Amino acid sequence: MELFLFVRFHARPGCEGALLAAIRNVEEPTKLEAGCISYQVFRSVRVQGEFYIHSRWRDMAAFELHASLPHTVRFLSVVEPLIDHPVGISLTTPME
Repeated sequence: MELFLFVRFHARPGCEGALLAAIRNVEEPTKLEAGCISYQVFRSVRVQGEFYIHSRWRDMAAFELHASLPHTVRFLSVVEPLIDHPVGISLTTPME
């Protein structure tokens, strides 16, 4: 079953540029993964320093592989000190 991932990131003061760079750095290797259907980055129009990643995955196995890959693990370790909240990842499926 196809999965949709939503992740919110809110930068600590002064960390917005570094956070966006980290998000952009993980974009290409993620898009190249066989199980990645799409990957998009969004910036809030109302909240300064708030970004979102929305990605679609072929199935749970594809997402679990993604979560274990070095570029993903490295990304999370880089962004954790740049944000002012714990990373919250929402894995979802469409409602029918």
